[in-house]
Amino acid sequence: MSRLKLLMRRLGAVALIAVLTAASANAEEGKTVFADKSRIVSIGGSITEIVFALGEEGRLIARDSTSIYPEAALKLPDVGYMRALSPEGVLSVNPSGILALADSGPKEAVDVLKKASVPFIEVPETFDSEGIIEKIRIVGKALGTDAKAEALADSVAAKLQAAEKLTDGITERKRVLFILSLQGGKILASGSDTAANGIISLAGGVNAIEGFSGYKQLSDEAALTARPDVILMMDRGGGDPSANVDPFAHPAIASTPAGQAKALIRMDGQYLLGFGPRTTNAIHDLAVALYGDRVKD
Repeated sequence: MSRLKLLMRRLGAVALIAVLTAASANAEEGKTVFADKSRIVSIGGSITEIVFALGEEGRLIARDSTSIYPEAALKLPDVGYMRALSPEGVLSVNPSGILALADSGPKEAVDVLKKASVPFIEVPETFDSEGIIEKIRIVGKALGTDAKAEALADSVAAKLQAAEKLTDGITERKRVLFILSLQGGKILASGSDTAANGIISLAGGVNAIEGFSGYKQLSDEAALTARPDVILMMDRGGGDPSANVDPFAHPAIASTPAGQAKALIRMDGQYLLGFGPRTTNAIHDLAVALYGDRVKD
């Protein structure tokens, strides 16, 4: 092979590598910033709250059914529950981008959406202060509003820090049992790695359940062993069949310290477990409900 041909081949290889590198860079950018930010679908209540908090709600054309705050979000078309999505339903609104909270599903539907021609940005979720700040920054970057996102992140971070200090002086921490459901007399409770565990910790409480992650059914013996001081449940509203369930009607719960004291806290589910900009207020309200005037307000 002549030196000229060898040189041409080498130059071709270099050019190919450069093209692939550029394509890779563009693909990576596509994962973090929408090229067209005019028609966005938001999947996940906290994501929608952040978009509104950034003042970018005009970009939204649809939301999922967990996106119920602020009230203005309810005017947007609903593409379904974030864990029971239909690709056809999401794509039917002709979005230019999809912002979805991690754990949206089912997996098969999300896989289809990720392979579609519409850019899909997945926003990770961790149930702590850092996770909230990271979500704000990721959403801001996706919408091209980095400066506004940084300002919001700084404001929320300061409020989170103040909220977490509310219970600094309390030495005897309340043991809190979060019950997701009591249907059929079966106790579905929260372990670690859950939004309930995260908010209990931030509000100065201790999750009464140890030894498992996620939400699992408790035996009566496990409920008694947990020895909760307080039962925490979602206020689901009067339209929900489980809205008026009395946890203390359950014999095992009635026998706990919480049952004997009739200590029950109900809070709006999205407000309590959303881990968005309003979580600073939720921490405050839960801390006050747990400790009353001992909270350093």
